[in-house]
This record gives sequence, structure tokens and C-alpha cells, in this order.
Amino acid sequence: MKGVLYLVPNTLGNPDTKASIPEGISHRVSHISVFIVENLRNARRYLKRLNRDTDIDSLTFFELNEHTQENEIPSFLEALENGHDAAVISEAGVPGVADPGAAVVRIAHEKGIRVVPLTGPSSLLLALMASGLNGQAFRFHGYLPVKRPERIKRIREIEQEVIRQGETQLFIEAPYRNDALLADILESCRPSTLLCIAADITMETEFISTRPVAFWKRKKPALHKRPVMFLLGK
Repeated sequence: MKGVLYLVPNTLGNPDTKASIPEGISHRVSHISVFIVENLRNARRYLKRLNRDTDIDSLTFFELNEHTQENEIPSFLEALENGHDAAVISEAGVPGVADPGAAVVRIAHEKGIRVVPLTGPSSLLLALMASGLNGQAFRFHGYLPVKRPERIKRIREIEQEVIRQGETQLFIEAPYRNDALLADILESCRPSTLLCIAADITMETEFISTRPVAFWKRKKPALHKRPVMFLLGK
């Protein structure tokens, strides 16, 4: 029989795993010896936080990130095809959502390997839950264009989707570019458009607030180098 591919959630920046990771995750992971991760050092630290008794040096790791060649990925699943369980761990939140782990999951399905998602924190869903915006119809855009003219154009297009369809629109930015993105949102969007800023989700410094663009123009928060989810709605 083939092994099972578990999708293991990670924290969203809070080092205290007990604050957002279900208790059963540690027990499940303790029986797995093969891990597919984005960053080897961070994954090793996370597993040690989950269980201090984990023998990290006895585990097998494969790195899956922007440097990984697509033709390398099938080899990550060899242990599964030989009957051993394996796990995918994201850098933050749940694997497969805005995450390179989706490539492994797709190949696992093609090979007839069972995939089991484990419960954990998702910045997309937590931000949507707390926003008060439309949770029946929503869309996640990932990162917006880096160059300012293209970014402003995209923001205006996204706002039009809010106006026409009423769908909540979610997107993110690299933490060091948050303030620039916020400035472009405030410059480009209508004063009445609702903007939810969800920063440092699950951390002690968590800040989540939904207000009209006109409000944020008067009271702009400092978002530099903070993990932030932006949501537009009405």
C-alpha cells in the first residue's frame, strides 16, 4: 500500500505553537520521517517547537520553493509510493494555499496517493472571518504587480469587481512594501469602499479593522515589515 501525504499547518508568526496549532498535530507528525518544506532551517525549528524530543537528524527533508525544478518534485514522493507517510509543511499557515506545496499535492493525486489536510491557521480565512465583508463570494489575488503604474491599474480593476459583483477581494504584499501598497490603495479607491487591514494575525500585536478608505486616509497604520492581508469590499 502507498503512504499518506499529510498537509501540516504552520503558525502565522507566533512562536507559541499551542496558540494556533491543534494539539493532535504534534502526535501525528511524530510518526512521519519524510518532510517536504519551503525552508529547511525554519522547518527543523518548527518541528522542534512542536515536539522537543524530535530527533531532527533522523528525518529526511526535501526543499520545495522557487528554486526547485519541476522535474525534481516526483522524486519527493518515492517514499510514499514505497508505503511510507510524508508531510508537506508551509512557511506559514496551511500548505497548498498561496503556497508551492500545491505542486506536490497535484502529483500525489496523479499517482493515486491519499492526501489528508490537517486543520490549522489560514491567514486568508481568518482575515475574511474577522473582516465583516462578504464571506459568501470572495477572491484571492495573491501579490499585485510590483511596478506602481501596473499596481494602481490592478487595484482599480479589483475595486470594480467589488462594485459590480459585491465579492470580497483579498491580496497580499511583501511586508517591506506594505506601506507603499496601502498608499496606492488610498489614492486609487473610492472614499466609500471598505478596506480591511489584517496585520499580525494570531500574534500579540494582531490588528484587524475594516473601515472606509476615507477613514484610513485620516488614520493610516504603520504596516512596514508586518504580515498583512488586505481586503476590499462593500
